[in-house]
Amino acid sequence: MKIIILSVSLLGFFLSGTAFAQTETSGKEKVYKATHTKSTELKHTKLRVNFDYQNEQMNGEEWLTASPYFYPSDSLVLDAKGMLIHEVAMDRGGSRTPLKYHYGDDVLTINLDKIYNRNQDYTVYIKYTSRPNVVEAQGSPAKGLYFINSSGKDPDKPTQIWTDGESEFSSVWFPTIDKPNQKTTQEIYMTVPDKYLTLSNGVLKESQKESGNMRTDHWVMNQRHSVYLFFMGVGEYSVVKDKWRDIPIDYYVEKEYEPYARQIYGNTPEMMEFFSKKLNYDYPWAKYSQISGRDYPSVAMENTTATLHNTAVLQKPGQLIDENKWEEYIAHELFHHWFGDLVTAESWSNLTINESFANYSQYLWNEYKYGKDQADYHLMSNLNKYFNSPSDFKKDLVRFSYDVPEDTFDVVSYEKGGGILHMLRNYLGDDAFFAGISDFLKTYEYKNAEAQQLRLSFEKVSGKDLNWFFNQWYYGSGSPKLNYSYIFEPVKKQVEIVVNQTQDLPFEFPLAIDVYDNGKPTRYNVWVKAQAKNTFSFNASGKPDLVNINADGILLSEITDKKTPEQNLIQFSHSKEFLSRYKALAGIKDDVNNPASVKLVSAALKDPFFRVRIKALEILDLTNSNQNKNLTADVEKLVTQDPRTLVQAAAISALAKTKNKKYLPLFEKGMNKVSNAVKVNSLIAIWATDPSKTKTLISKVDLSQASKDVIIKMLPIVVENKIDSQMQYIVPIVAFYPLVKPNNPELGKAAEEGFNRIMETDNIAATEGIVKILNQAKSQMVKNVETKKVIYNMLEAGLHKKNEALKNNLQNKESINKQIAALKQVIEEYK
Repeated sequence: MKIIILSVSLLGFFLSGTAFAQTETSGKEKVYKATHTKSTELKHTKLRVNFDYQNEQMNGEEWLTASPYFYPSDSLVLDAKGMLIHEVAMDRGGSRTPLKYHYGDDVLTINLDKIYNRNQDYTVYIKYTSRPNVVEAQGSPAKGLYFINSSGKDPDKPTQIWTDGESEFSSVWFPTIDKPNQKTTQEIYMTVPDKYLTLSNGVLKESQKESGNMRTDHWVMNQRHSVYLFFMGVGEYSVVKDKWRDIPIDYYVEKEYEPYARQIYGNTPEMMEFFSKKLNYDYPWAKYSQISGRDYPSVAMENTTATLHNTAVLQKPGQLIDENKWEEYIAHELFHHWFGDLVTAESWSNLTINESFANYSQYLWNEYKYGKDQADYHLMSNLNKYFNSPSDFKKDLVRFSYDVPEDTFDVVSYEKGGGILHMLRNYLGDDAFFAGISDFLKTYEYKNAEAQQLRLSFEKVSGKDLNWFFNQWYYGSGSPKLNYSYIFEPVKKQVEIVVNQTQDLPFEFPLAIDVYDNGKPTRYNVWVKAQAKNTFSFNASGKPDLVNINADGILLSEITDKKTPEQNLIQFSHSKEFLSRYKALAGIKDDVNNPASVKLVSAALKDPFFRVRIKALEILDLTNSNQNKNLTADVEKLVTQDPRTLVQAAAISALAKTKNKKYLPLFEKGMNKVSNAVKVNSLIAIWATDPSKTKTLISKVDLSQASKDVIIKMLPIVVENKIDSQMQYIVPIVAFYPLVKPNNPELGKAAEEGFNRIMETDNIAATEGIVKILNQAKSQMVKNVETKKVIYNMLEAGLHKKNEALKNNLQNKESINKQIAALKQVIEEYK
């Protein structure tokens, strides 16, 4: 998974403009991106490395075994970004013969000692120095090898090293053919200070003590995998051991989180069992480890047998009791070990082979572990990300044109791709769908594949032609936009339903239609042809109470309809599918005071699925006398009796709107709960009801890993009360206040006050947080001249305030000067 999170995703929550839109050039108008031509076949990669922490460099030796792929060749061309090349030689059993080579423009071209034929192996030795900071200085979007607090000067941050090769950045730390269609076995000797643990792909074969309190660990990977999946991790970790069948599982966690490791990762063995059975293909690797890396800007990365997570995976009981927010990502990265690691997309154009499947694994896990409602909620949330990204509507799922590989890592490859697989599953049926997946895995195991080969496996198993499906959904863009109408013909005793497609290019697809006759639905499954207008007729005793199209929620589409509160109540009361219930509930949000709407909300507060209960609590308004009379008792009961803390928290928010001081004891009691959500909402409720009590209670709320929703809620409280110790946690919004203000003036004003407070005080954690976030976001921000300008002006004003703070706090000049230097550095980036 390669999705940038933190500042970028949070800012996207506020902005709908171009500053953070996906790259527009990832469409059909660009030059065709062919799959990399294989002139060389990598066979085995052996590395021996040690680290220069002071200079943030790596000293490496490589023994690369390869052969010509098909045609005879006397040369070897490798990617090697930003390196120093010290020696290149042909290695025969330890005897080295120097070879001529040329190194320039990040390409190492080696003249071999003779012409080699297909399957005639040779081993080249390369001695080199990896310089990731040079790669970064050259403007690369990533630098492959990351040193974290390498000098050890930051007492609040551990010293770590981790790598991230996707898309083509493994060549920052070892010379290779850095393309996804190159697979090789590997072994790595890593020499590190003895106090550190290491992690790499495969298994740890041996560990040898060295002089000077050093140690060399030897990791071996005997199965072929793509070079972007190579991994090294180094740092002080606790390892919590687990297993699935005879496969060892390790959870590498920072020591503070060791007591909670099994709560965070503990479902991993069950996931491995579930996926192995579902795919009819057992987990194919020798071990599975998971580790977190400080400052890792993406969600997670599926390095074979050694997944790297963002530190947001590290959660404490206050978070975990609400929801393990990382569990879906844990499933996603594990599923990659079949789709992405075992069978790998042959090119970034075919990224759907990796990411759409991993995205859909989250649906599968939710469905198995927590039920279909939870899975369908996940699908709805995913597809909303796509539907809220109009700049992506013209992108094909399989796209052969883009500027850089990173352009393909978007809501089309992930969220839309997962929704497309869900449609295909429902069209084929479970047996054929999963048998087709299994056939695909067994046919292309340890190899590369493309979407057409996936189609062939499904056709082989099902006997159905699927070109119509793949041409629309894989090699086409967009999705159906539907509206509908219906009339009842009393003579024929039939209802006639007209379904219109309003997008430019019509689709064909199966569609579920529920016709409600005398309050009860009858399901009709129809085939919509690729034309603007389709008409269907069904028997009915009278005019339908309502018609619900896409009633099963499977079609990836936007549907325009308007139902009355009475119709929404009927739909909610008689629909089994989550999406139909949820849409009925959402459909009354602008008319909640209608008696039918109040009945619907009352029913939703008792719905068995907790997300529906939360939605109902968000919709209702107890300041309305009618709602207060009919719903208050139910809401009060949810605060104290609901089994889900997230529902309890939502109920507290609903009561807080009344500003009724009789609830203060209830809110104060909530401040003593384990649940972060309950604590946060209780504090906000107290702030709304009796602000004088807020400042003494705010220290009970942990914002260190708060969600964007919590940060948004807490920001005004932190700023108004000048809680400097919490300022560092609100910087993801504060850092972009000029962009937030036009879309949300009230929040933007509070964010501006927070920014000024940080700049006017000696707050190194918050200041460095702003600098870090703006550095993360700069590649996107500088694309828009106006956006770049407003951030630059913000920083200039902030620097002025920080200089004034220095004059008034000379006793803290060392700390403030450090903040001034950091601000000046980021200002240069935005000039």
